[in-house]
Amino acid sequence: MKGNFLKDKDVCIVAYAETKLDRRTGRTAYELSAEIAEALYKKIGMGPSDIDGVGITIPMSEASNPFWSNTCTDYLGIQPRWLQSTDLGGVSHTGNVARAAMALQAGWCETVMLLAADAPTTQWRADYGAYGNEFVEPTGIQGPPGVFGLIMNRYAEQYDLDYTGLGALAVAQRNGAAANKNAYEKFRRRITVEDYLNSRIVSSPLRLLDSVMMCDGASGLVMMKTSRARRLGFTNCVYPAAYSEITNFKVTEQTPDITLTGHSVVGPEALKMAGMKPKDVDMFHPYDDFLIAVMLQLEQIGFCKTGSGSQFLRDTDLGPKGTLPINTGGGQIGAGQPALAGGQLNLVEAVRQLMGDTSRRQVKNARNALVTGIGVIPYGRNWGSSSALVLQN
Repeated sequence: MKGNFLKDKDVCIVAYAETKLDRRTGRTAYELSAEIAEALYKKIGMGPSDIDGVGITIPMSEASNPFWSNTCTDYLGIQPRWLQSTDLGGVSHTGNVARAAMALQAGWCETVMLLAADAPTTQWRADYGAYGNEFVEPTGIQGPPGVFGLIMNRYAEQYDLDYTGLGALAVAQRNGAAANKNAYEKFRRRITVEDYLNSRIVSSPLRLLDSVMMCDGASGLVMMKTSRARRLGFTNCVYPAAYSEITNFKVTEQTPDITLTGHSVVGPEALKMAGMKPKDVDMFHPYDDFLIAVMLQLEQIGFCKTGSGSQFLRDTDLGPKGTLPINTGGGQIGAGQPALAGGQLNLVEAVRQLMGDTSRRQVKNARNALVTGIGVIPYGRNWGSSSALVLQN
């Protein structure tokens, strides 16, 4: 990527909202979106007629609807002049921040709502197609857990994988969930490294506590130009400071190293654009569908050396008062994953932290956050899309 279109901090996030995460709620993505919209209106003192831009993600529960962005905004009574529907999985949410920033800078809209809602445990309508039907399902690879089991096996063959390090990350994130009132209620209890090590094997060597659990939920953000936010009296704002994204990493290589990801490109690039190095990051909110994914990001963004990720996790205080706070609200593994709305969970927690709204899990004097996204599980490679977003207050 060339240049940094966010360097002037001329766009900002002024509000966030989040539902409680739960399973089998019987609610639709439309209803969850309406709850978020109502909460955001109350926070910003506006209504549907004030929203002229919407960035939205496609839910698993509405994946068969080719007009999701249109029908959802119609349901909400919003008439957008700029409408963005993004299908990059867990990259969609950071990606929508970047896309909304460009739309605001171009003058397409003045007030943007970013919506992410999904209800996969109530209704599932996804069909991945392509290589999934042809190569993955017939061989019995049971979705992402099967793929990440293979990635873990390959990593363990190349390097020393210390499972107590992954256990330390599981413990840290569950501690965050215990302090998060929106986390799935059954996850609001602490665990130990021994609990992680003793959890059953799902796809060897991947354990149950390596993985996310699907649930229903939603979240949202409101963005506008910084100059307008100041005129309207918003003083506690969060600024996107740098962004980088890549999709189909190593797509032309027939036998790539499946432990290498696009974060080896976008992570260092986003930090460089923000004038930062890994040691300057106050807190890290990585996309966390599996613990090994967080560990790979740590290595490839530069927090630790390749092959030493599990030892880094084992020896680093990952809590809110620690050396490198990670996913302080529990992340998706700790709090629950609302399917394709999941990536915004990590993003909203970063915004909440930078606004100083997290009480028991507040990171003291946090000035910035690095948020990442992961999207799509392809055949024969690592995840397909990677993103890195630097936020500052």
